[in-house]
Order: sequence, then C-alpha cells, then structure tokens
Amino acid sequence: MLGRNMLTKAGVLRGAAVGAMTLAALGLASPVFAADYRTATVTVEQIGEMTTLAGTVVPYKEVNLAAQTPGNVMFIAGAEGDSFDKDELLVTVDDESIQAQRRAALADIASAQAAMQNARVQYSRELISPRVNSITGMPGMGMPTMFDQFFTRGFSNMVGNSNTGVERQADLYNSFSGMNQAQSQLAQAHARLETLDAQLRDTRTLAPFDGVITQKLVEEGDTIQPGMPLLRYAYTKYLRLEVEVPVRLVSSIEKGMMLPARLDVRGPQVMARVAQIFPMANASGHTVTVKLDLPEGTPGGPGMYAEIRVPDLSTANRAAPVVPTEALVWRGSFPSVFVLEGDNVSLRLVRLGVHLDDGRMSVLSGLKGGEQVILNPPAGLSSSSAK
Repeated sequence: MLGRNMLTKAGVLRGAAVGAMTLAALGLASPVFAADYRTATVTVEQIGEMTTLAGTVVPYKEVNLAAQTPGNVMFIAGAEGDSFDKDELLVTVDDESIQAQRRAALADIASAQAAMQNARVQYSRELISPRVNSITGMPGMGMPTMFDQFFTRGFSNMVGNSNTGVERQADLYNSFSGMNQAQSQLAQAHARLETLDAQLRDTRTLAPFDGVITQKLVEEGDTIQPGMPLLRYAYTKYLRLEVEVPVRLVSSIEKGMMLPARLDVRGPQVMARVAQIFPMANASGHTVTVKLDLPEGTPGGPGMYAEIRVPDLSTANRAAPVVPTEALVWRGSFPSVFVLEGDNVSLRLVRLGVHLDDGRMSVLSGLKGGEQVILNPPAGLSSSSAK
C-alpha cells in the first residue's frame, strides 16, 4: 500500500513537470507583473522624414607620396599599418649619379674661386700699376727712357695717334669685367650645388605628419620615374565619413549639424558632425560631397561601408512612435524592445528611425504607440519570462 502511494505521488510530480514544460513551450509561463520593472509608455510624435545614404569611411587626412627623381628604390621603412612620426624616413632612392654630379660641382666651385682670386689680383695690379704707363718696345735707360715716357707718348697723344686716358680706362674696365665674370661663374657653381642638394633631398621621402602607411605601391629594387606613386600615407587617429548627397537634400544639411551614422551593416550607431560641404555638385551624378567627423575611438577603419540618415525637408512630417534608448535591446544586429502585454512579456523587433535630441529614438516599424516598454531589461529576460 505504501509503495503504491509513493508511485502515485511520483507520477503526479512527473506530470506537473511535463505540464510546466509544455506551458513554457507554448509561451504560457508564469505571469509577470508590471510592478517588477521600470517601464515607459511609447508616445507618438511628429517626426521629420529621414533618408538613408551610403558612404565610405576615409582618413582625416591622406596624401599620395610620389617619386621626385628617377632611380631604384633602396629602402622602404615599413608595410601597411605601420605608424611613423613626422619627418621620419619612409623611402630612399638610389643617389649615386647625383653624388657624382655633386662632386663635379664642388670641383667647379674650387675652379671658380681660383679664377675670381686671379681676377681680383689683376684688377688691383691695373689699378696700382697701369700698363699704359709702362715702357715697352724701346729699351733704354736714363734720359732716353725719360724722353720716351714724357715726350714720345705726349707727342703721340697730341697728334691723335693714341689717348693714354682712354687706354687706362679701357684696361681698368677689362680687369673689372673679368672679376665680375669670375664672381658670376662662382655663383653659378654654387647654384648648381644647391640644385643637386635639392635632388638629393628628393631621393629621401619623409613622413609629412604623424600617421600610418595605408598602401605600399612599390617594393625595394623597383625602378621608378618622377611622378610614380610610392606610398599612400594617412592620419587615421580621427576618421571621417564621406557621402555623396543628392542635390535636393543638401539644403537640409549645414556645417556643424549632428547626424546619425552607422558603420558597416551591423555596426553601432554614432552621431557624426558635418565638417565640410563641397561648394560644387558633381555634374555627372548631381550629388554634393559631404564629409562628417566621426567620434574619436569609433571602431572601424578607412574604406569601410557606412550609412547616415539625412533629413528630407521635401516631405511632410509624419507621426512615429518614440521610445527611450534605455528600452532598446541589441541581440546580434537587430534592435528590439520588451513590451508588457497585461501580465506577459513579449520581445518586439523594431526598425529605428532618427536619434532625437532628448536621447530618445523614433521607431519606423514594430510599435504603434501606447505600449508599455521595459527600461534597462535584465540580461536573462525573455518573452513570457517570470523573472
């Protein structure tokens, strides 16, 4: 008799467990009371229409470093993703031919300096001991020499065969001109040396600012010509979002405006600030390029797909449900909210609209208004959960 009673009780317990499991499977678990959670009522408000536009994440600043001189690539400092400080060496090109020309220029400078010194000596000689007063062509001494110096030259000047003053001025001008020419040759040699030094600097590519290599376009040993791209270098501490905005929507955007943006399809939503609006539209696509600053620390990198939501002033405002952001639950990449329906909890998938200034979000679908949503729901909460 005792054994039969124990079997009967075990069967009742087993049946109760099976019934509980059946109710849970059917979504009919124990009731949940609204007093157990903080809730908010979904309101319906007039919300402007928003348009989603696709864009691309770009660096805050990016440059293409190109070759300035022909030669062979001798050194590359790193690969894609490597960081460098400003003025740090990135690429070196072979400079043997330029070094040879530089040595020749130094020799030209030495020769020009010697020529200039000689020209100065000759000018000083002509100034102190002019050749027009020297006695040449008739050797002699004493009175014959004096007679030739004072009478022969004087008589030649008197009859018009010569002019001692003109000859002296001509000799001085010739010496002075030779000195100037020597100075010009020295200046040209120095200019040639400066040109070669500039070409030597062009064989070394330095980082224009703190940043990273985003793309390496040559390898060590490659032969390059002036203008060939070497590296793409960018400042990626801050990121920007570049979007082609249709002309009809540009009037609703202004510099400094905050717009909701999402990086990648499943990325988190952030608020981006309009940093630049290009003054001209693209003639082929009839769009205007707009750049937006992303918050510092936004996960992602250049080249990623992104979306922004832009207000469309050409459409009339419409009514839409609005919920606090504390009610949103992200499971995977889909936003949802927990709604109290009587004593039960249901999980609703929603499609979000625009981020309002007071911290709330408009809902495009999934809610009608008037529902009670749970704020900051616990991690273990589920549909029809009794927790």
